Amino acid sequence: MNVRIYQPSKTAMQSGRAKTHNWLLEYEIETPRRPEPLMGWISSGDTLNQVKLTFETKEEAIAFAERKGWTYSVQEPAVRRFRPRNYADNFRTDRPRF
Repeated sequence: MNVRIYQPSKTAMQSGRAKTHNWLLEYEIETPRRPEPLMGWISSGDTLNQVKLTFETKEEAIAFAERKGWTYSVQEPAVRRFRPRNYADNFRTDRPRF
């Protein structure tokens, strides 16, 4: 069984970084998804794609996957770049104009 271990990114609906510190273990899709004929929803015969396990650290998630004998892939989070800015910088006269 293939699993993916990753740290979720901040959604567009959040202004803070809540719920982005834990690591998730998610099963890879084994069966193809297809539209359901009656309602048009996307369905799958595999119910494991609904399961997400949460871990405090990446090492805990890797140890769990190895203990179960699953093959895993780790997706490292992107590095967050932060440039501190001051409100007064909006009114500087020596900044470049576009």
